[in-house]
Amino acid sequence: MENNNYTVLARKYRSQDFKSLIGQDVLVKTLTTAINTSRIAHAYIFTGIRGTGKTSTARILAKALNCLSSDRATPNPCGTCENCRAIAAGQHIDVMEIDAASHTGVDNMRDILDAAQYRPTNGRYKVYIIDEVHMLSVSAFNALLKTLEEPPAHVIFILATTEIRKVPVTILSRCQRFDLVRVPVETLKKHFAWIAEQEKIELTDEANDLLARAADGSVRDGLSLLDQAIAQTGGHVDATAVLDMLKRADRGVVVDLMKTLLSGNTAAALAKVDEIYNNGADLAMLLTDMMEWTHWATRMHPALHAGDVLNSPYTVDQREQMQDLNNRVSLNTLSRIWQVMVAAVPEMQAAGNQKQCFDMLIIRMMHIADMPSVPELLKQQESANRMRDVKNILADRMAQPTGDSNNTAATDKPQAKKITSAIELASALQESKEILLYSYYSSNIEVAEFADGRIKYFDRKGDGDFAHKLASWLMDKTGHTWALERVMETLNVHTMSEQKQEEVEADPLVASAMSLFENAEIVGVK
Repeated sequence: MENNNYTVLARKYRSQDFKSLIGQDVLVKTLTTAINTSRIAHAYIFTGIRGTGKTSTARILAKALNCLSSDRATPNPCGTCENCRAIAAGQHIDVMEIDAASHTGVDNMRDILDAAQYRPTNGRYKVYIIDEVHMLSVSAFNALLKTLEEPPAHVIFILATTEIRKVPVTILSRCQRFDLVRVPVETLKKHFAWIAEQEKIELTDEANDLLARAADGSVRDGLSLLDQAIAQTGGHVDATAVLDMLKRADRGVVVDLMKTLLSGNTAAALAKVDEIYNNGADLAMLLTDMMEWTHWATRMHPALHAGDVLNSPYTVDQREQMQDLNNRVSLNTLSRIWQVMVAAVPEMQAAGNQKQCFDMLIIRMMHIADMPSVPELLKQQESANRMRDVKNILADRMAQPTGDSNNTAATDKPQAKKITSAIELASALQESKEILLYSYYSSNIEVAEFADGRIKYFDRKGDGDFAHKLASWLMDKTGHTWALERVMETLNVHTMSEQKQEEVEADPLVASAMSLFENAEIVGVK
């Protein structure tokens, strides 16, 4: 009778030894060396995202410890002896795989620990593989603690979890920890190509690249996607089929959309979104692709150029288009649209109508992209302030009466104020109620030279707008232009406030009053 049971690729091509465990070179080297030197720990914990080989590594380690092809533990289990075959099938009496999600209670843990006291039946070691160990209850963890620290010599614990932060530190401290990394895209592509060859499947390089990137570092996820693509296409897997399966737009379409978006043509951008949506693309995935484009465009920007971009998922032609666009778009613009897209991710998830939410996102990004940067806004504000000051001065002068120069002009025109010293300037500012200007001048300005129409000074705080404000005020009050020269190094002279305080401290009455109070000090002069 024909066997019609199909084994999915993720199970059929599951790693059976350390050599076939892909993308975990550091882990393989460490465990291989430990076994060769007989430095086998009593407890291990494997952590990492789903599909990187945590349970597979635990099974391989169990086979390495119990393989009958050698009289001791071996890093190269044969895979054919009775123990290796039983462990691979999950049927070995001394290797117990426990799902912590369904054995969370303290009673389950006590049963396991009671059984651990008995010696193994067929192997060298009793191996307990506890998958998703973070699901155990607090009581179960507490019950495990003592045995995990000092188990019988014939017992090895192997814990696996995707949520290492949920495992108590007291458990972690009793285990050797191994972090399984995301498998690189190129490694996944080689693995998928090899499997396609074994299965006699046509897998184009572009389709392979899409599957490897969609796997996001998980071998199991990638093989599940490959399985689905094969079932959908009947054995000829190309980029079009994979994009249709993933409900993703082609990267060329995404590049065109971003070019339209950054061109400022709102109608064209919305029309392109309508076209992509009507072709069946998932808008949430489209947003992810747009974020991917923005990330790589930012890394390729000439103002930054952060790292190698040859491993980007774009063709040479698409990268050239991105570089051409980067010559016209600022780094600040890319950063702003990135922030808008990141904020839109939860909005898209919560939106009742994703299409409406996405349209509003496009409009928001286009308006954000046109906005000037903060330095540009400050520059514009500074220019506007200066124009306003000039207009005010001109308006004041135009408002002055223009009667007969021999009689009315002399009486109606305001008398120009004469300021000949730094002290007179401080007094004039006070009288004019220029509180902010007076306060800054008195507290921060060291005056080196002062003449009618010229001031040489050092500004302790370096306010770039001070000279402009003071020159405008002086011109308005004295009726002529003043030259303010700022020096870059301190003049080691006192400010007006410090001079006043010195004068007050030198006053005999003040000195007498200060002597009456221990540790008294003058904190201000009004």
